[in-house]
Amino acid sequence: MNLVIENISKSYVDQKRVETVALQDINLTVHNEEFVAIVGPSGCGKSTLLNIIAGLMSSTSGRIYFDDVKVNETPRISVVFQDTGLFPWRTVYDNIQFGMEHMNLSKAETTERVTHYLHMVGLAGFENAYPHQLSGGMKQRAGIARALAVKPDLLLMDEPLSALDAQTRQIMQEELLNIWNTERHRTVYVTHNINEAVYLADRVVVLSRRPGKIKSIISIDLPRQGRDDKQYQREVADYSKVIWDLIKEDALNALREG
Repeated sequence: MNLVIENISKSYVDQKRVETVALQDINLTVHNEEFVAIVGPSGCGKSTLLNIIAGLMSSTSGRIYFDDVKVNETPRISVVFQDTGLFPWRTVYDNIQFGMEHMNLSKAETTERVTHYLHMVGLAGFENAYPHQLSGGMKQRAGIARALAVKPDLLLMDEPLSALDAQTRQIMQEELLNIWNTERHRTVYVTHNINEAVYLADRVVVLSRRPGKIKSIISIDLPRQGRDDKQYQREVADYSKVIWDLIKEDALNALREG
């Protein structure tokens, strides 16, 4: 089962009837057990595309679907946002189990899953804590655990680490990679950080300045584990430079326009 993004375009019309084209003719297939990162200059439509994939926003044209879906089967999609979206009145445990509350799981199955993902993201012992009692990194771990607990067919992540300090971000990148290598969910990951994209992804999709189009798709031909090892520093730097060279002019123009 693959995620197929076919001829997706998105336009907005403001109160003065001025049309803005955010995305134009996006075509992409995300395969099973593939991690795809999307990068591009500010305002290129990265998050818009992710929201359309998630079903949180409609496209102006085109369609998104899963191929080879069984009859009466609805693929399950999980989203992790930058702000985590944890419910402040729920404990970590209750936040993680939230997505399973309508899945007809037994209490034992729910407890087993929540416990499993608490341990996976390093939050064992914090199940009774509330979000305001957690650090930024811990909140993101809880949000990731909640997304994974429903066993999604597609995991969407919209700049989930951008609000973290540099040290915590580096740790979370390593944890994300370890989690992905264990779970191997089909993943679409939006980030403005090129090095992060190279570190995590199988392929990096580079979007152009608005209207966002696919400028290039870069396959990262490096082992899934150990990309931060010294022996791969040159290759990682080379991939990052190729991507930056694709983005640089658009990014500078976007900055000048404010």
